Amino acid sequence: MGLRDQIMTDIKEAMRAKDSAKLNALRMVQAAFKNREIEMRPEPMGEDEHLGILKKLVKQRKESIEQYAAAKRQDLVDGETAELKLLEQYMPAQMSLEQVEKVVLEVMAALKATSVKDMGAVMKEVQARTAGSADNKMVSEVVKRSLQTK
Repeated sequence: MGLRDQIMTDIKEAMRAKDSAKLNALRMVQAAFKNREIEMRPEPMGEDEHLGILKKLVKQRKESIEQYAAAKRQDLVDGETAELKLLEQYMPAQMSLEQVEKVVLEVMAALKATSVKDMGAVMKEVQARTAGSADNKMVSEVVKRSLQTK
């Protein structure tokens, strides 16, 4: 079952359970999918595109939580945190720091990267290999640290 089908099924379940918070969050995801489909017409969207949209929504929630926390708006932080937890259920399992470091070192060896100037090429290849299962912010920090110590 694809990501979009899973979300549609969960929307139906949330409607039956009268879980308005979950229903609203899933409808927001469905709307984001639909908007992207309209932009891409006539080409159909693939799983990678769905995952990319979901990743973007997760990132938005994390940024909102930071901003609301800085503004001392705990009520908004709680709402965004609940949506974030729901969205993360649909994301692939995230790689640990050790796993990301291993991939970064492999890519650096393959590309013979030795300085920070090579960061763009290393980042591009690491992102291709991790395919959404690693946080880009963490990948960036690991790549930068690894290239500076070489």
